[in-house]
Amino acid sequence: MTTLDMTKLLAARYRAASDRPYLASALYALTIVARAEVRTMGVDRHWRCYVSPAFVDATPVAELAGVWVHEVAHLLRDHHGRADRLPAADQRDWHRVNVAQDCEINDDLLADGLRLPAGRMEPRLFGLPEGQLFEAYVGRLPPDVQAPDCGSGAHGRPVPWELPGSAGPARLGEVEAQALRRHTAEAMRAHQRARGTLPAGWQRWAEEVLEPTVDWRQALSGAVREAAAWAGGAVDYTYRRPSRRTPALRGVVLPSLRRPLPRVAVVIDTSGSMGDDELGAALAEVTGVLREVGVRGNRVTVLACDADVHAVSRVTATEQITLGGGGGTDMRVGIDSALAARDRPNIVIVLTDGYTPWPDEVPSCRLIAALIGPGAPEPPRWVETVRVTT
Repeated sequence: MTTLDMTKLLAARYRAASDRPYLASALYALTIVARAEVRTMGVDRHWRCYVSPAFVDATPVAELAGVWVHEVAHLLRDHHGRADRLPAADQRDWHRVNVAQDCEINDDLLADGLRLPAGRMEPRLFGLPEGQLFEAYVGRLPPDVQAPDCGSGAHGRPVPWELPGSAGPARLGEVEAQALRRHTAEAMRAHQRARGTLPAGWQRWAEEVLEPTVDWRQALSGAVREAAAWAGGAVDYTYRRPSRRTPALRGVVLPSLRRPLPRVAVVIDTSGSMGDDELGAALAEVTGVLREVGVRGNRVTVLACDADVHAVSRVTATEQITLGGGGGTDMRVGIDSALAARDRPNIVIVLTDGYTPWPDEVPSCRLIAALIGPGAPEPPRWVETVRVTT
């Protein structure tokens, strides 16, 4: 069994930190674990770096320095956290997720003059544009593509050669990791002010860490999930399925508790102030709502509304929606119509540009306003609000 050449490995880390001092704190936060099962190097989400002794022996120091930067980039860019937010089908194909993440990192590192070992993954190998995030790459890669496994610190899936979360040497918690990311971003900003140079990918990342922008898709799906969980948390008694304790009481039938699925109403603003782009965004979000809520059949109602309700559709897909309108704007009409239905919704989602009056009172349901366009005025404070950029 090959012994890990720690002197060579540490020399490579020192070189990486000296050449790019803004990464020094992050690089030295990594705890080294020797693992013969690793093909090259990998990281877990606890900031432990697993290293193949044979790979260290066969790789020049300059390339090892590039691999150090590559691995710490997975953790700084929170690749495992972002992978956890991918659709379930993409999460299961973690090989392709890892390759997409490598493409996001490596084009930045190569543009910055770093040397990387042969066989590295780059966007150009797949005919893809450079400079994008891995979420944009993952669906456009070949289905069977693979690369050396960078560990759960990249794709989020535990692998056999990693230590259990609470075992082994020092590890970083998520709070410390977030503080380290911010410290690194501040160091990058200071470096850019002093030297005037910083790779575009790192510059974008530092700006996002220091001045984060909320992804409206995540915000809207999160609001819908929370509202659905709130509505689904309500319980009621039913005799359709008797309680399991009924046999113990002769002659007495006990009801059981049921947890109802939520009903959702989506009110789409079809007034004259809503352009094609806005309506397109609204329809796209209806699809997202259907997917995120996870209901089937007739549990989603879509109302097309300007100053009057023009069409009401019970839908399971966007293609089933009927739009109509083009006049003035009063979303109160759509909200009242939804709440007056025999199957009263638990959640009402209003997709609008915001130029509408709102109800005077808080309705007896969860009300979410998806405000489309940068100039949308604020609704009342009691309305849950997500701003949609088009």
